[in-house]
Amino acid sequence: MTSGRGWGVGVPVQAHPALAAAASAALEAHAVATAEHDRATLAAIVAEGADGTPTMRIDVLVENAILGALARHPVNVLSEETGWVDNGSAVTLVMDPVDGSANAAAGVPLSAFSAAVAVDGEFTEALTVWLETGRSWWAGPGVASTLRTTGRRELAGAAVSLLRPHPANPPAAAAWWEVARRAARIRILSTSCLEGALVAQGATDAFADAATDTHRLVDLAASVVLAEAAGGAVRDVFGRAVELDTDLTKRWSGVVAATPDLADELAEVLRDAYRAAS
Repeated sequence: MTSGRGWGVGVPVQAHPALAAAASAALEAHAVATAEHDRATLAAIVAEGADGTPTMRIDVLVENAILGALARHPVNVLSEETGWVDNGSAVTLVMDPVDGSANAAAGVPLSAFSAAVAVDGEFTEALTVWLETGRSWWAGPGVASTLRTTGRRELAGAAVSLLRPHPANPPAAAAWWEVARRAARIRILSTSCLEGALVAQGATDAFADAATDTHRLVDLAASVVLAEAAGGAVRDVFGRAVELDTDLTKRWSGVVAATPDLADELAEVLRDAYRAAS
């Protein structure tokens, strides 16, 4: 799997069997869905997810394929659309079947399958797979990670990915623009899991939600493992711990950064700017 640059292609042979089965099913289902359906069909809202947000058809097609593959692996599952599936296991798979659903449905090649394995409540392993290319990022127990962040320690001069600004939310917009003013480069990719993996790879310095409490656990779980294995850190703008919780209505304003110093600074800048404008 490893390319020597932290990322690989496809599903690593070392991955937990349930994690590997889920990722493989996601890749296949995404390929079939995008080949067989037009954009309007994939983007159609067909349900409401367990997190209370609209569910697109592409989400259902991919998640159903994953759940079918996981029938042979009786782990617990926490998934964006279905929610909590308790199989009485010590192992839980926290997954986002299609992160960046709007991108995937529209044909913008920026979407990902992303999942983390938790054992007795502790995250131990994670895999994010770029669905349109097969590029993947993995970190697991007992294996030295080849992922390395940029090592940047301060926001000044950093390259930062951000969730879109919210002009209807003035305090959040103020927080967004404060980071944009200090950073050297801003990107908006609309796929939190992929952006977190790019921080772990060292392709960018940080990714954040500008104090809008948009992130669910499925958006951040893999980054907790990947970023920390690479020398980085995950924070919440308002200081809440990012840990296993089966309640998908809980929200975070996640920060994934190349170092703990940068993560703490970015969270502080966002928090202070948000509160000053509130």
